[in-house]
Amino acid sequence: MNWMDILQECAQKMRKAALRYYGSPKAAVGFGVGAGGDTSKRIDLAAEKALIDCLGKHEISCTLVSEEAGTKKIGLGPSEHYVITDPVDGTTNAVRGLPFSANVIAVSKTPWLKDVETAIVSDIVHDITYTAQKNGGAFRNGKRIEPSKTANIEDALIGVDLNTIKLEDIVNKLGNLFKAGKHFRHFGANAQEICYVADGSTDAFIDLRGKLRVTDMVASYLILREAGGIIVTPEGKELNVPLEATQRLSFIAASNNKLYKAIKNTLNN
Repeated sequence: MNWMDILQECAQKMRKAALRYYGSPKAAVGFGVGAGGDTSKRIDLAAEKALIDCLGKHEISCTLVSEEAGTKKIGLGPSEHYVITDPVDGTTNAVRGLPFSANVIAVSKTPWLKDVETAIVSDIVHDITYTAQKNGGAFRNGKRIEPSKTANIEDALIGVDLNTIKLEDIVNKLGNLFKAGKHFRHFGANAQEICYVADGSTDAFIDLRGKLRVTDMVASYLILREAGGIIVTPEGKELNVPLEATQRLSFIAASNNKLYKAIKNTLNN
């Protein structure tokens, strides 16, 4: 089974489904709380259905782990793989028509993040696709990518997720970093922001909130690692958690080890 070909087809169908509602009032219609804890919007469910239909077309039997539907078996045969998805990462942007959101899909043979072996993040608006397979490198629209060589915080372009009601707590944690650096960003779709580190568009991305679902970053995790970057816990340990829709985490993603150490030391000081 060629998982990459299947995921690329699924991602394109998810993208088309999402674009039908992108920026439309219909996109924001809620349909209850999804497995990840947020309200499932029409645009999320449309993209999720496109994925399930695509997997069904290929007669795939798997365990689906989705931010909307939770964990469910798909297909009639034995389930040998896990397919993990955030149908639309950056739903708030998509509902408002802001051009920054993505379809996220990954495949693993086990229910653990470290075992993800195929990944795709598809930019919904710009038709840019990031892909990776374990031990096979990472690509942007088929062209191999690698992170930047930026090693110091002052020159680095750093993404920071500040989306929380406890903003003061996060600002306090990041205070030393804000003093040391000059260029900070947050676009509202973490899957893409990690991919931006992978292709050198930015130099690091930090999320210390403990709120991000593993379904949001599961594909970007492999893409960044295969590109040659680093993504670990804030303490520097391997980032490995169960592949469950309710699983949340914090992390530091960096283009290289020197920049990661500079960020970690600055945060600790």
